[in-house]
Amino acid sequence: MKIKLEKEERIDDLQYKGLKIIQNTKGFCYGIDSVLLTDFAKKIKPNSEVLDLGTGNGILGILLCGKTKLKKIIGIEIQQEVYNLAQKNIKYNQLEERFKVICENIKNISKIYKKNTFDVIVTNPPYMKAGRGLKNEERTKLIARHEIECDLEDVLKASYEVLKEKGEFYMVHRANRIVDILYFMRLYKIEPKIIQFVQPSYDKEPKLVLVKGIKNAGEFLKIQKNLVIYKEDGTYTEELLKIYNG
Repeated sequence: MKIKLEKEERIDDLQYKGLKIIQNTKGFCYGIDSVLLTDFAKKIKPNSEVLDLGTGNGILGILLCGKTKLKKIIGIEIQQEVYNLAQKNIKYNQLEERFKVICENIKNISKIYKKNTFDVIVTNPPYMKAGRGLKNEERTKLIARHEIECDLEDVLKASYEVLKEKGEFYMVHRANRIVDILYFMRLYKIEPKIIQFVQPSYDKEPKLVLVKGIKNAGEFLKIQKNLVIYKEDGTYTEELLKIYNG
Protein backbone atom coordinates (compact mmCIF):
# COMPACT_ATOMS: atom_id res chain seq x y z
CA MET A 1 0.00 0.00 0.00
CA LYS A 2 1.38 3.38 -1.02
CA ILE A 3 1.38 6.11 1.59
CA LYS A 4 2.81 9.61 1.70
CA LEU A 5 5.52 10.09 4.28
CA GLU A 6 6.03 13.43 5.95
CA LYS A 7 9.41 14.96 6.66
CA GLU A 8 11.28 13.02 9.39
CA GLU A 9 9.07 9.93 8.90
CA ARG A 10 10.37 6.47 8.00
CA ILE A 11 8.87 3.00 7.60
CA ASP A 12 10.24 0.17 9.74
CA ASP A 13 9.55 -3.50 9.02
CA LEU A 14 8.31 -5.26 12.17
CA GLN A 15 9.36 -8.58 10.59
CA TYR A 16 6.14 -10.22 11.67
CA LYS A 17 3.33 -11.20 9.28
CA GLY A 18 4.19 -8.34 6.96
CA LEU A 19 3.39 -5.67 9.54
CA LYS A 20 5.18 -2.34 9.31
CA ILE A 21 5.23 0.88 11.31
CA ILE A 22 5.72 4.49 10.33
CA GLN A 23 7.80 6.40 12.86
CA ASN A 24 8.76 10.03 13.26
CA THR A 25 12.49 10.08 13.86
CA LYS A 26 12.24 13.30 15.87
CA GLY A 27 9.51 11.88 18.09
CA PHE A 28 9.34 8.85 20.38
CA CYS A 29 10.16 5.61 18.53
CA TYR A 30 9.16 2.24 19.90
CA GLY A 31 11.69 0.10 21.75
CA ILE A 32 12.17 -3.49 22.82
CA ASP A 33 9.85 -2.92 25.80
CA SER A 34 6.84 -2.79 23.45
CA VAL A 35 7.90 -6.02 21.75
CA LEU A 36 8.31 -7.74 25.12
CA LEU A 37 4.91 -6.56 26.33
CA THR A 38 3.05 -7.83 23.27
CA ASP A 39 4.71 -11.23 23.68
CA PHE A 40 3.86 -11.22 27.40
CA ALA A 41 0.21 -10.49 26.57
CA LYS A 42 -0.18 -12.68 23.48
CA LYS A 43 -2.19 -15.36 25.32
CA ILE A 44 -5.20 -13.09 25.75
CA LYS A 45 -8.40 -14.90 24.88
CA PRO A 46 -9.81 -14.84 21.34
CA ASN A 47 -12.48 -12.19 20.68
CA SER A 48 -11.25 -10.03 23.56
CA GLU A 49 -11.96 -6.32 23.54
CA VAL A 50 -8.70 -4.59 24.45
CA LEU A 51 -7.78 -1.08 25.57
CA ASP A 52 -4.28 0.35 25.06
CA LEU A 53 -3.61 3.23 27.46
CA GLY A 54 -1.15 5.64 25.86
CA THR A 55 -1.01 4.03 22.46
CA GLY A 56 1.68 6.28 20.95
CA ASN A 57 2.25 5.43 17.30
CA GLY A 58 0.17 2.27 17.69
CA ILE A 59 2.94 -0.30 18.06
CA LEU A 60 1.19 -2.39 20.76
CA GLY A 61 -2.08 -2.56 18.87
CA ILE A 62 -0.42 -3.44 15.58
CA LEU A 63 1.60 -6.30 17.07
CA LEU A 64 -1.31 -7.61 19.14
CA CYS A 65 -3.51 -7.69 16.04
CA GLY A 66 -0.85 -9.90 14.49
CA LYS A 67 -0.13 -12.10 17.50
CA THR A 68 -3.65 -12.64 18.89
CA LYS A 69 -7.22 -13.19 17.81
CA LEU A 70 -8.54 -10.16 19.66
CA LYS A 71 -11.86 -8.81 18.45
CA LYS A 72 -10.89 -5.16 18.63
CA ILE A 73 -8.40 -2.86 20.31
CA ILE A 74 -8.92 0.79 21.20
CA GLY A 75 -5.87 2.99 21.66
CA ILE A 76 -5.98 6.21 23.68
CA GLU A 77 -3.41 8.88 22.89
CA ILE A 78 -3.36 12.43 24.29
CA GLN A 79 -1.01 14.05 21.75
CA GLN A 80 -2.74 15.06 18.53
CA GLU A 81 0.29 14.63 16.26
CA VAL A 82 1.05 11.19 17.71
CA TYR A 83 -2.62 10.21 17.43
CA ASN A 84 -2.50 11.21 13.75
CA LEU A 85 0.53 8.96 13.25
CA ALA A 86 -1.27 6.03 14.93
CA GLN A 87 -4.21 6.56 12.56
CA LYS A 88 -1.80 6.49 9.65
CA ASN A 89 -0.24 3.24 10.88
CA ILE A 90 -3.62 1.58 11.27
CA LYS A 91 -4.55 2.48 7.72
CA TYR A 92 -1.15 1.46 6.34
CA ASN A 93 -1.47 -2.00 7.91
CA GLN A 94 -5.14 -2.29 6.88
CA LEU A 95 -6.30 -2.85 10.46
CA GLU A 96 -9.25 -0.44 10.44
CA GLU A 97 -11.73 -3.19 11.33
CA ARG A 98 -9.86 -4.25 14.48
CA PHE A 99 -7.84 -1.27 15.70
CA LYS A 100 -9.15 2.22 16.42
CA VAL A 101 -7.66 5.18 18.29
CA ILE A 102 -9.10 8.18 20.08
CA CYS A 103 -7.33 11.42 21.02
CA GLU A 104 -8.09 11.85 24.70
CA ASN A 105 -6.63 12.00 28.21
CA ILE A 106 -6.88 8.66 30.04
CA LYS A 107 -8.05 10.61 33.10
CA ASN A 108 -11.34 11.07 31.25
CA ILE A 109 -11.81 7.36 30.57
CA SER A 110 -14.93 7.02 32.74
CA LYS A 111 -16.60 9.78 30.70
CA ILE A 112 -15.93 7.91 27.46
CA TYR A 113 -16.61 4.28 28.34
CA LYS A 114 -18.95 2.59 30.77
CA LYS A 115 -17.65 0.53 33.66
CA ASN A 116 -16.78 -3.10 32.90
CA THR A 117 -16.28 -2.48 29.16
CA PHE A 118 -12.94 -4.12 28.33
CA ASP A 119 -11.64 -7.69 28.72
CA VAL A 120 -7.98 -6.64 28.65
CA ILE A 121 -5.87 -3.53 29.18
CA VAL A 122 -2.31 -3.17 27.91
CA THR A 123 -0.06 -0.23 28.65
CA ASN A 124 3.50 0.98 28.24
CA PRO A 125 3.17 4.19 30.28
CA PRO A 126 5.69 6.96 30.98
CA TYR A 127 8.42 5.57 33.21
CA MET A 128 9.90 8.67 34.82
CA LYS A 129 8.28 10.67 37.60
CA ALA A 130 7.66 14.30 36.68
CA GLY A 131 10.65 16.44 37.54
CA ARG A 132 13.08 13.52 37.76
CA GLY A 133 15.74 12.28 35.36
CA LEU A 134 17.06 13.90 32.22
CA LYS A 135 14.39 15.61 30.17
CA ASN A 136 14.43 15.61 26.39
CA GLU A 137 13.71 18.92 24.69
CA GLU A 138 11.30 17.31 22.20
CA ARG A 139 7.86 17.58 23.83
CA THR A 140 6.47 14.40 22.28
CA LYS A 141 9.36 12.45 23.81
CA LEU A 142 8.99 14.32 27.10
CA ILE A 143 5.33 13.35 27.47
CA ALA A 144 6.02 9.75 26.42
CA ARG A 145 8.83 9.29 28.97
CA HIS A 146 7.79 11.43 31.93
CA GLU A 147 4.63 11.43 34.06
CA ILE A 148 3.46 14.85 32.88
CA GLU A 149 0.00 14.17 31.42
CA CYS A 150 -0.63 11.00 33.45
CA ASP A 151 1.11 9.03 36.17
CA LEU A 152 1.10 5.43 37.37
CA GLU A 153 -1.87 6.00 39.65
CA ASP A 154 -3.90 7.48 36.78
CA VAL A 155 -3.18 4.35 34.73
CA LEU A 156 -4.33 1.96 37.46
CA LYS A 157 -7.38 4.03 38.37
CA ALA A 158 -8.49 4.20 34.74
CA SER A 159 -7.87 0.48 34.30
CA TYR A 160 -10.04 -0.46 37.28
CA GLU A 161 -12.88 1.75 36.04
CA VAL A 162 -13.26 0.16 32.62
CA LEU A 163 -11.97 -3.41 33.08
CA LYS A 164 -14.56 -6.14 33.32
CA GLU A 165 -14.73 -8.29 36.45
CA LYS A 166 -11.67 -10.59 36.34
CA GLY A 167 -10.37 -8.60 33.38
CA GLU A 168 -6.65 -8.78 32.63
CA PHE A 169 -4.09 -5.98 32.93
CA TYR A 170 -0.66 -6.12 31.25
CA MET A 171 2.07 -3.51 31.72
CA VAL A 172 5.77 -2.98 31.10
CA HIS A 173 7.61 -0.53 33.31
CA ARG A 174 10.94 0.24 34.93
CA ALA A 175 12.03 -2.43 37.41
CA ASN A 176 12.95 0.21 39.98
CA ARG A 177 9.29 1.29 40.13
CA ILE A 178 8.07 -2.13 41.29
CA VAL A 179 7.06 -0.93 44.77
CA ASP A 180 4.91 1.84 43.29
CA ILE A 181 3.45 -0.58 40.74
CA LEU A 182 2.37 -3.15 43.32
CA TYR A 183 1.08 -0.47 45.68
CA PHE A 184 -1.22 1.11 43.11
CA MET A 185 -2.33 -2.25 41.72
CA ARG A 186 -3.49 -3.31 45.18
CA LEU A 187 -5.01 0.12 45.84
CA TYR A 188 -7.15 -0.16 42.72
CA LYS A 189 -7.96 -3.86 43.18
CA ILE A 190 -5.99 -5.18 40.24
CA GLU A 191 -4.29 -8.13 41.90
CA PRO A 192 -0.72 -8.85 40.69
CA LYS A 193 -0.58 -12.37 39.23
CA ILE A 194 2.64 -12.63 37.22
CA ILE A 195 5.88 -10.66 37.41
CA GLN A 196 8.87 -11.10 35.12
CA PHE A 197 12.00 -8.98 35.38
CA VAL A 198 14.06 -8.22 32.28
CA GLN A 199 17.86 -8.02 32.40
CA PRO A 200 19.98 -6.38 29.66
CA SER A 201 22.54 -9.19 30.08
CA TYR A 202 23.37 -11.99 32.50
CA ASP A 203 25.74 -9.84 34.55
CA LYS A 204 23.47 -6.80 34.89
CA GLU A 205 20.53 -6.11 37.17
CA PRO A 206 16.99 -5.95 35.75
CA LYS A 207 15.98 -2.72 34.07
CA LEU A 208 12.41 -3.57 33.05
CA VAL A 209 9.54 -5.49 34.59
CA LEU A 210 6.50 -7.12 32.96
CA VAL A 211 3.41 -7.36 35.15
CA LYS A 212 0.07 -9.11 34.73
CA GLY A 213 -2.83 -8.38 37.05
CA ILE A 214 -6.48 -9.41 37.29
CA LYS A 215 -9.29 -7.20 38.53
CA ASN A 216 -10.75 -8.30 41.88
CA ALA A 217 -8.85 -11.60 41.88
CA GLY A 218 -7.61 -13.54 44.89
CA GLU A 219 -4.07 -13.33 46.20
CA PHE A 220 -1.50 -15.48 44.41
CA LEU A 221 1.63 -14.21 42.69
CA LYS A 222 3.93 -16.09 40.32
CA ILE A 223 7.41 -14.70 39.66
CA GLN A 224 8.74 -16.01 36.37
CA LYS A 225 12.37 -16.61 35.55
CA ASN A 226 14.16 -13.41 34.55
CA LEU A 227 14.27 -12.68 30.84
CA VAL A 228 17.75 -11.82 29.54
CA ILE A 229 18.12 -9.80 26.34
CA TYR A 230 21.79 -10.12 25.32
CA LYS A 231 24.41 -12.85 25.57
CA GLU A 232 28.04 -12.09 26.43
CA ASP A 233 28.92 -11.62 22.75
CA GLY A 234 26.21 -8.97 22.33
CA THR A 235 23.79 -11.14 20.33
CA TYR A 236 20.23 -11.87 21.37
CA THR A 237 19.59 -14.78 23.73
CA GLU A 238 17.52 -17.72 22.50
CA GLU A 239 14.56 -16.44 24.55
CA LEU A 240 14.66 -13.09 22.74
CA LEU A 241 14.96 -14.73 19.34
CA LYS A 242 11.85 -16.80 20.10
CA ILE A 243 9.97 -13.62 20.98
CA TYR A 244 10.98 -11.88 17.77
CA ASN A 245 10.11 -14.93 15.74
CA GLY A 246 6.60 -14.97 17.09
